[in-house]
Amino acid sequence: MNYTFPVTRTTNPKQKPDPDHLHFGQDFSDHMFIMDYDEGQGWHDGRVIPYAPIAIDPASCVLHYAQMIFEGMKAYKTPDGKIRLFRPYENAARINRSGARMCIPPIDEDLFVSAIKAVVMADVDWVPDRPGTALYIRPFIIADEVSFSVMPSKHYHFIVILCPSGPYYAGADGKLGTTKIYVEDEYIRAAHGGTGFTKCGGNYAGGMKASEKAAAANCRDVLWLDAAEHKYVEEIGTSNAFFQIGDEIITAPLAGTILPGITRNSVITLLKDWGYKVTERKLAIDEVYAAAEAGTLGEIFATGTAAVISPIGLLSYKGKEIIINNNEVGALEQRLYDTIYGIQTGTAEDPHNWGMTIG
Repeated sequence: MNYTFPVTRTTNPKQKPDPDHLHFGQDFSDHMFIMDYDEGQGWHDGRVIPYAPIAIDPASCVLHYAQMIFEGMKAYKTPDGKIRLFRPYENAARINRSGARMCIPPIDEDLFVSAIKAVVMADVDWVPDRPGTALYIRPFIIADEVSFSVMPSKHYHFIVILCPSGPYYAGADGKLGTTKIYVEDEYIRAAHGGTGFTKCGGNYAGGMKASEKAAAANCRDVLWLDAAEHKYVEEIGTSNAFFQIGDEIITAPLAGTILPGITRNSVITLLKDWGYKVTERKLAIDEVYAAAEAGTLGEIFATGTAAVISPIGLLSYKGKEIIINNNEVGALEQRLYDTIYGIQTGTAEDPHNWGMTIG
């Protein structure tokens, strides 16, 4: 089912940022989508309106108990000027999985995707066309019932905002580049039975202390270890992690402590299509360092919506640094990036029908 929504156009359009110097999460487009939920009524009154601050009561549930979830998506412009989304129904399914854990009511998947289409097409002239750029889409749900009761809210807002963005982890020339990663062995991101598999705000606020440590070590992001033993690799910051050791490519299993990334799933599918051995298993950080010493460690990379593929050039763990692939972008990393970005922009074959052209 395809839903339609009323659109209220802004009377004061913003000046668009320089398309050659786009920054992630800085400049937001002219419009946003908003829809309400009331217990007993369900989701209702979806509409596209001018981008503006929202009024929220100081006693709202989200401000005190962090009952909220979000997603990350992108819209891409093809060489012939069409607009494409990448696996949007996977985002719809994932926001509902996050919602189930956070006691937030589900959204019909067609309704979710229709909302994304509506706001993107309202701001279609904000979709950048430079190589490596896209319109980032941030759907989120907040609980705004006025209540100090530690119980699920009875009222929610579903909101979608947009911002044009350039490459998330770009090299000095604006192309795919490597980044330095700090292995965190003190703080934890998620434990079994927690919210690690969801996209909820508390997961990210809790990681900021480790991010400060990484920055102090001149690293861009954090590689989290498991909560129980501080031994096994899990995620890299906001991304899933892959390790090439010998003829095996390893990523952490979906056991409730890492995000089930859509790009992660796409990478696993492509690697298997190409004949690689892909294993979802526990991988000790000591095994990674031993492979580096033995000369069997190949490429390490992160995968996610924002960066797509982020090659890792250096790991720092307990004061010991290892260089990965001569701190250069590897052939496999480049192939994965080119393939996925090509599918997203309609310039590469799409055998799994991941791309959705919306306008």
